[in-house]
Amino acid sequence: MLVAAAVCPCPPLLVPEVAAGAAPELDAARAACADALGVLAAARPDLLVVVGPADPGTRGPHPQGTPGSFRGFGVGLDVTLGARDDGATVPGGTLPPSLAVAGWLLARAGWTGVPVEGLGVAETLDPEECLAAGRELASRAPRVALLAMGDASACRTVKAPGYLDERAAPFDAVAARALADADLAALRALDAKLARELKAAGRAPWQVLAGAAQDADLGGALLLDDAPYGVGYLVAAWS
Repeated sequence: MLVAAAVCPCPPLLVPEVAAGAAPELDAARAACADALGVLAAARPDLLVVVGPADPGTRGPHPQGTPGSFRGFGVGLDVTLGARDDGATVPGGTLPPSLAVAGWLLARAGWTGVPVEGLGVAETLDPEECLAAGRELASRAPRVALLAMGDASACRTVKAPGYLDERAAPFDAVAARALADADLAALRALDAKLARELKAAGRAPWQVLAGAAQDADLGGALLLDDAPYGVGYLVAAWS
């Protein structure tokens, strides 16, 4: 059963080595993510599941210790999803960038002692499939925590990756309210087609969260609502 959840954005720029000179601009986002992970730790879960958007080659389950890298972003930095046990076989495959960012956040928070699993999902995953995946994840242990990685729209300004789309700010506002209130119905109602047009990669992970929280009766708190670089970054914690 789900006992706590956190929502974090997943730009590689969260990693200071990737952001380089722009690193201080995301200090507030890093601090909010750390606070959200603190809520997960305080819930004393038996299992942490991390869900994030992924390209076809990195979709599906990723066991604890799966390696990831930021070398594709020009930085010689490697991470793993959770701590790798000494002598354990290195899992096959590679983390998608969203889960690599999660691995970095967890290492930064000193996350140890609780098993970690990852799941890479398609940004276009059907909402009903997202909800079903969430329900299955919540059933994996008596006390499950879920970390949903994903950005809101990438169309908030003319300099945004998706240029300016006037629908972006209202979409992000709806998502922010839903995450703040742990409003499962509002998350379920997010339009997958609109999210795709706005490059909102977090839609699918958020709807996985909605499925996982179906019977959990959790309360929510929004810790960050910002749009640096024209991309919506939302951080929330549910407990």
